[in-house]
Amino acid sequence: MDICNMSEPKPKKRLIKKFRHKFRLVLLNDETFEEKISLKLTPLGVFTLMGVLFIISIVITSLVIAFTPLRKFIPGYTDVNLRKNLVQMVFRVDSLEREIMINAKYLNNINLLLSGNPPLGLEESKKDTSQNYKNIAYSKSAQDSALRQFVESEEKFNIFFKPANARKGDISSFVFFTPLKGQITNVFNAEKSHFGVDIVAPENEAIKATLDGTVIFTGWTSETGYVIHLQHTSNIVSIYKHNSVLLKKTGDYVKAGNPIAIIGNSGEYTSGAHLHFELWYNGLPINPETYMMFSK
Repeated sequence: MDICNMSEPKPKKRLIKKFRHKFRLVLLNDETFEEKISLKLTPLGVFTLMGVLFIISIVITSLVIAFTPLRKFIPGYTDVNLRKNLVQMVFRVDSLEREIMINAKYLNNINLLLSGNPPLGLEESKKDTSQNYKNIAYSKSAQDSALRQFVESEEKFNIFFKPANARKGDISSFVFFTPLKGQITNVFNAEKSHFGVDIVAPENEAIKATLDGTVIFTGWTSETGYVIHLQHTSNIVSIYKHNSVLLKKTGDYVKAGNPIAIIGNSGEYTSGAHLHFELWYNGLPINPETYMMFSK
């Protein structure tokens, strides 16, 4: 019994032997029985060949789908450019909705001010934490103090000067405080829709109110960054754009020369730290250089 069991091959060896058993594949002419093709094959070789062909077909199919326009016909596939355009459109719609909301609140506040009612509170500006503003000096400079003393002394002996409470809408009778001393890099040009002047000054310079007035808008836009609007008497509005931080909030009353913001480089329409300053009178833009000097 033991000798018989030793002579029989094990099941595993029998399986390997079957896979390696050779077969001959012969193709004959049906009429003449002439041998055309004769191949020696094993089951293991056939399975190996089929596996290699299967892998090659998968690789070729993947390359065709990845690098040819055929991938657009695959269900559920989204074009990369289409996806990018959709994302850009979503951001634009969100920005437009914010702009519409801010403009609506701004116009509503203008109407309330013109009718004598207090303005509604708008969204406060976000605090800029990217820079340190602890060392900023908010006190008036020696040049500003000297200018104010000179103007006040001139007013005492000017019989043609009208105080603020006596002005009747004539903008030429106002004494404007220069919001920022520096170099003008872009002048007023209404034909090119540039309704103000661009003033370049050192970083961390304080921007001051040009007249006594009420803050009617503080906010941020993607184009002009941090913005603050002041409403003055006689339908005069002053606008200060591209600030790095705002020092006042909507509803605050400020005096001429009070710091209201810090010069900055915020927004898309800027290439460096500067102030874009606009002056509006009776709903129309006017050239600020007509009423104040910006050069140091």
